[in-house]
Amino acid sequence: MACRFYLFFSLSLLLFAPSNSQSNQFCEAGIGYGEVGCGISSSTKLLIKGGTVVNAHHQEVADVYVEDGIIVAVKPNLKVSDGVKVIDATGKFVMPGGIDPHTHLAMEFMGTETIDDFFSGQAAALAGGTTMHIDFVIPVNGSLIAGLETYEEKAKKSCMDYGFHMAITKFDDIVSRDMEIIVKEKGINSFKFFLAYKGSLMVNDELLLEGLKRCKSLGALAMVHAENGDAVFEGQKRMIELGITGPEGHALSRPPVLEGEATARAIRLAGFVNTPLYVVHVMSIDAMEEIAKARKSGSNPSAISHFLKASQNLSLGTLNRVVKCISIARFSLRHIGQRVVGEPVVSGLVLDDSGLWDSDFATASKYVMSPPIRASGHDKALQGALSNGVLQLVGTDHCVFNSTQKAFGIDDFRKIPNGVNGIEERMHLVWNTMVESGQISITDYVRVTSTEWYALTVTLRYARIFNIYPRKGAIIAGSDADIIILNPNSSFEINARSHHSRTDTNVYEGRRGKGKVEVTIAGGHVVWENNELKVVPGSGKYIEMPPFNYLFSGIDKADASYLSSLNAPVKRSKSTT
Repeated sequence: MACRFYLFFSLSLLLFAPSNSQSNQFCEAGIGYGEVGCGISSSTKLLIKGGTVVNAHHQEVADVYVEDGIIVAVKPNLKVSDGVKVIDATGKFVMPGGIDPHTHLAMEFMGTETIDDFFSGQAAALAGGTTMHIDFVIPVNGSLIAGLETYEEKAKKSCMDYGFHMAITKFDDIVSRDMEIIVKEKGINSFKFFLAYKGSLMVNDELLLEGLKRCKSLGALAMVHAENGDAVFEGQKRMIELGITGPEGHALSRPPVLEGEATARAIRLAGFVNTPLYVVHVMSIDAMEEIAKARKSGSNPSAISHFLKASQNLSLGTLNRVVKCISIARFSLRHIGQRVVGEPVVSGLVLDDSGLWDSDFATASKYVMSPPIRASGHDKALQGALSNGVLQLVGTDHCVFNSTQKAFGIDDFRKIPNGVNGIEERMHLVWNTMVESGQISITDYVRVTSTEWYALTVTLRYARIFNIYPRKGAIIAGSDADIIILNPNSSFEINARSHHSRTDTNVYEGRRGKGKVEVTIAGGHVVWENNELKVVPGSGKYIEMPPFNYLFSGIDKADASYLSSLNAPVKRSKSTT
């Protein structure tokens, strides 16, 4: 029965439908995009005809029929009754909507608050083909529960589905207890530890170890922002003493070696505890190489190759059943190294640090983020790591401040709010940078932006990492109707005049490329079509994410094996003299 649970999605989702009363409150206030705003029907029937349906492991020309927010059928030449909206996708790719695993909306940070909230940021995401994101809850005075309540209030204006990670900024008995409540009752299965931002968010090694142990016991994924905060603090003082106060001082004060050191330290401590680790926004070769070393340790390429050859003969349906019912993850985890997930962000993949040296402060300051955008060469290396599986999935770290907010640090780079945009641009830039260049396939594109199926390790991740596959990240019967239609022959151009974020700058200003998301469907509703956005606040749903994803498979056995290998304690006779 567990293998067929997705057949009951349509029934369970009725329990999570957003209330019309809340949407109407926003509509009466005149908040929203598009004329349909408050008139969106609760019942939708769509037929997407003739497109190439792409999942992370397979593609085929087929029609997709959607009813009441759920994908009902994926087959060639589907016949439907009258009254169904038909979208012609001939010559285009029909894919799962993007999932952005790393965003900061309505976040209070460095004395201000991000300019994009849970409506404007999500509206921008939908215009760019992302249909779900996972945001970071920041505790209030160290309290996880108070922090979550604050973010629940902020998220009431959501116009698309979302989930939460939780940051940990201190550790005591109360935090430990609340972590259990957060996981078991609130649907959050990941906790983030900042190794940077000394004096505010940063945790020391003692706290990190306690947090890693607690994450392991709860089946929650530990995440780290990996920079050596003590050394960064020293680097900042050094730059100020040298009279380097502009945005370039930000990058110079926190070089790649400090990201590499913190990444290595976090990996080794996670290995010591024997719990999975997720490294967010990998920005440098230094950090990437540490992840590569950890993931390679103990690998068995011949075993992986043998399984891949065998799996090529399986039908799609059989492969799905194998993945879901016997847990291929258990196979792969016996043949790969440490359980480390590396997340590049789109800014690190496509930008270099040249903008930080621009003579105009407003231009230079918009590129300030942490870890910093690196010198040319790091971007290409990260692209290569993504294409060969060293890094697994692409986020954005969308955390935007306008030029007025950035100007807080006009005389001191330490006061420039850290963060860049990307939630609207990610899907287009990854396609143009990685698919158009031939570095990844079309199915790989779905993998790194939504599902994260990576053949080399024979595991389903991303949506699987956060335990929401196949509800999210797939176009199969029973999945949520979060769908994009991408035209590979259409072009895009990015600029601050036409984007949907509230910020007045864009770090990708003027970029052009091929591969445009022409239609976005979220929860069965067409929300982006003909370059028009039609969304209403309050229509998004909170997606609970259960603990113990596939990365935890076999950990108990590994712990038992370790204990048995100790050959200790040694029984010794006590001296009588």
